[in-house]
Amino acid sequence: MKIEPPTILTVEPIPGVKHMLQVAWRKPEGVPTSDSYICHLRYRRVNSTNWKPVIQRMENERPYNLTGLQVLRQYAVSMQCRVKTSEFWSSWSEETIGTTGGLAPNSILDLWRVLGPAQPDGGRTVQLLWKEARVDPSVRKTLGYNIWYFPENETAAKETSTTANQEFKLHLGSGAYLVSVVYYTCDGVSPEATLRIPAVHEKPLQCIEALQVYRSQDHLEVEWQTSAAEVDRWVIEWFPDLETENLERSWEFVSQTRNWTGRADNFVPFRCYNISVYPVVGVDVGVPHSIQAYFKEGIPLEGPLAKAQNISAQTATIKWEEIPKIQRRGFISNYTVFYVSDHGKEFARTVNSSILQCELQFLQSNTQYTVKVMANTLAGGKNGTSFNFKTLSIGIIEIALLASIIGGGLFFLGILVMVYRLTKPKLKRLVCPEIPNPAKSNVVLWRGDNFKSKLHLGEVQLHGKMKAVDERILKPYLSSSGDLIDKLVVDFENFLDKAEVHRVEMMKMQENILSGEKKYVNSPYNFYSPSGKVFQGLPSSALIPLEETQEQCSERPDEETKDSFFLPPNASGILEPELQPWEEAGLNPYLKNSVTTREFLNSEKFSDPIKKTEMQP
Repeated sequence: MKIEPPTILTVEPIPGVKHMLQVAWRKPEGVPTSDSYICHLRYRRVNSTNWKPVIQRMENERPYNLTGLQVLRQYAVSMQCRVKTSEFWSSWSEETIGTTGGLAPNSILDLWRVLGPAQPDGGRTVQLLWKEARVDPSVRKTLGYNIWYFPENETAAKETSTTANQEFKLHLGSGAYLVSVVYYTCDGVSPEATLRIPAVHEKPLQCIEALQVYRSQDHLEVEWQTSAAEVDRWVIEWFPDLETENLERSWEFVSQTRNWTGRADNFVPFRCYNISVYPVVGVDVGVPHSIQAYFKEGIPLEGPLAKAQNISAQTATIKWEEIPKIQRRGFISNYTVFYVSDHGKEFARTVNSSILQCELQFLQSNTQYTVKVMANTLAGGKNGTSFNFKTLSIGIIEIALLASIIGGGLFFLGILVMVYRLTKPKLKRLVCPEIPNPAKSNVVLWRGDNFKSKLHLGEVQLHGKMKAVDERILKPYLSSSGDLIDKLVVDFENFLDKAEVHRVEMMKMQENILSGEKKYVNSPYNFYSPSGKVFQGLPSSALIPLEETQEQCSERPDEETKDSFFLPPNASGILEPELQPWEEAGLNPYLKNSVTTREFLNSEKFSDPIKKTEMQP
């Protein structure tokens, strides 16, 4: 009798037991409970056709343990059964796949860190990066990562974080920290990978003396030299030289060597990389030594953008901008400047890659040139956009020299004009002395002989007797001290003339008094100053009583009267003094209230009044 195949329930590993799968099954349907049965089992690796039988009879639905299997491998299991009293076996059951258990992680992570700049408060950001040192097929898939970090001297202040990513950012203080990272699977936890984060002001180990890079078709080789023989572990870090914050960094640990070979799949052609080598001693990381390199170089994508400056008659300076890093595609070895005139030969100048300008000399004046700049790498060169410029007819030096000469000449001319203006009066008096004009001098008003016969200033000769005169009448307003003497002399001379006229008028007045007439006569002492103001008459000390005047008039001889200077009478028969030059100029402000007339009355001896006479102003 042939029965149905058995049913395989599960094929699973036993926790903590490696290299084994436990198969749970159920007896075929339709088999009487009184009959016993026998089962056979076979297994094979997935993706394999080679079945392996198990030489052991299985009875009574007991689980069966497959041993001697490989770790973390998938196996297909199948069974068949028969009744003991029958010779016919059932068909093979459907295959059931199971995976053996893995080993607990036994390798540490390659842990790396990127230190951020210190902040003003002393804090900093530290980016942790890690990866598995090698792929172990006996270890199950990683489920997550645990991070512990704490200050170096404070173990109790440990903090723990968990992540499923292979990077983590920490915000640490300025002191030294210890950081540890582990990964775990369903089979266990890996050993700790630990690094020490140095303090902000700490000086790490520096032992790398030189670093060189060699390129080949399929790899990039890095070699370095060190002065520390005890250092035998290194970290090679490389990342593209791009102006971005989130750079994709790669690193690799090497030991017991002084060189490292990077495969072609680690680099992108035509891209510049920063390559650094760090010494590692225990958990401490030293100071790196860095270099830039291209895995493969090409021609630049664009040429330099140039322009002309400092253009003169025979020289010009060509300046250009540096090509962006992303467009260089290699190291710029040098720059070549090509320039040609409209109808001339083309010339070229080559400068070092560190120089971004070139001075063109021995150019033709007033000539137009076409210029272009080419950037060269090991793979070739790329021309920039061409442009034109025209040299000057006269050089800048000549223009500056001419401007200096003209400016200097104008400066000295200004000094000469200033000196001339300052010394002009002196030069004029030395070269062309001023000759006085007699027609404009006050001396013409003097009466020489007559003046010499007069008395000194402050006295008046009247009828042969000396009379005191108030000096205030000789102090008119003068515009300058230089004219003081001349005006005083002329005023005094006129005063003497008026005094003489007064004598004659006194004689006529005496005759009128004797005849009984009453008249008003002008005062001879009210005359004008150079400013036009009327001087007041003589003070009381200078006035002559009428009786004395009469006596003097009777006693003076006629010859003296004839020798005196008289003024002609006006139309009304009244004597007027001769107008002096200053009398036409205006009144003296000090004499504006002076009396212009004097009233003479008859004495007690005469009863007839004296007639009033108007004076000529």
